[in-house]
Amino acid sequence: MSKLLIVGTVAFDAIETPFGKTDKILGGAATYIGLSAANFNVDAAIVSVVGEDFPSTYIDMLNARNIDTSAIEVVKGGKTFFWSGRYHNDLNTRDTLDTQLNVLADFNPVVPAAYKDAEIVMLGNLHPLVQLSILEQMTTQPKLSVLDTMNFWMDNALEDLMKVIAKVDVITINDEEARQLSGEYSLVKAARAIEKMGPKYVVIKKGEHGALLFHKEQVFFAPALPLEEVFDPTGAGDTFAGGFTGYLTQSGEITFEQMKKAIIHASNLASFCVEKFGTERMQAINTQEIQQRLQQFKELTQFDIELV
Repeated sequence: MSKLLIVGTVAFDAIETPFGKTDKILGGAATYIGLSAANFNVDAAIVSVVGEDFPSTYIDMLNARNIDTSAIEVVKGGKTFFWSGRYHNDLNTRDTLDTQLNVLADFNPVVPAAYKDAEIVMLGNLHPLVQLSILEQMTTQPKLSVLDTMNFWMDNALEDLMKVIAKVDVITINDEEARQLSGEYSLVKAARAIEKMGPKYVVIKKGEHGALLFHKEQVFFAPALPLEEVFDPTGAGDTFAGGFTGYLTQSGEITFEQMKKAIIHASNLASFCVEKFGTERMQAINTQEIQQRLQQFKELTQFDIELV
């Protein structure tokens, strides 16, 4: 079984949307990535940090999904990273109400020996130097290294971000971030500019409008599945990343054609994430539901047309 190393936050979130609000619930990029990747036949491990206030039942839940949590450091007396946000009516924009770094402020990740040869490394949204330290700990070159980042690091740690971008194979960002990073409005031009920074593949997420995959002169577009109800978009991008890397880890084949399939699996899983608050939907998901929705994706995008 191929190994997937996941690095990112395991955290508490408090979320408010037009459809309701929550108190502290389970969140964090690595949590969503792990729960998504767990739907594939992979040996996955999470590297993260939490405080002593983090319930052991959450760790047990991840372990029950065959996610190795031995590299989730528990800081005695510490408090877990916390984020609170409120989404606007369109669910595409949000206001951050509170961010408490807590134990994340001094996080120095240590890759467990058993995963220093992982075939695929998924670098969740963290400080670029933390992401870089993970790559430097690997004993063998991963088949694929995937980076997720955000505009905060572009604004506050661009030089460090450029260092890690130069070393990864894939970068996944949203359309706004792609434009900011590249200085190009056209997403095609933006992707080409970002490829010149180092990555062989560029994935641009467009939320409810799907996702784009770029590699040299090749382009692939996957739509997002139209949903009757969207409750909470928190973690959808990380769920996408987990589906993308989970599928590629399981397949063991790194080609543009396989990445196209990975994008579909990623979009499919992300469509479940938004149906409930936090990780609730991803914890309850089953194989039959996933397969049924994949069929919907196929029907949505398949057509016959005569070319003259």
